Amino acid sequence: MNDVEYEALTDAVLIAVEDAFEQLDLDIDTENHGGLLNLVFPDRSKIVINKQPPLQQLWVATKFNGHHFEFREGQWIDNRSGTEFWQLLSDAASKQSGRPVVLNATV
Repeated sequence: MNDVEYEALTDAVLIAVEDAFEQLDLDIDTENHGGLLNLVFPDRSKIVINKQPPLQQLWVATKFNGHHFEFREGQWIDNRSGTEFWQLLSDAASKQSGRPVVLNATV
């Protein structure tokens, strides 16, 4: 993938994440600033998703740990655990909110 494709793909993912959280019946604030998306939970904990253009990765920091995702065969995959992006985000949001959260890829 070239840099233009990476930028378009990651911009679409950040917007899709923001939209997905806005659809939930949870009090989670979203703050999107130039390739950095903060999801702020009621207890003030955060999930931070940011673009890493030099590596063509998406990085996700949760209350519990950090993850580096690479685009493989049409999905963002954690390069350590092999977990798919939306699954990890659902699991992390469930833990941090204390409620079941199921997110699906919309891009």
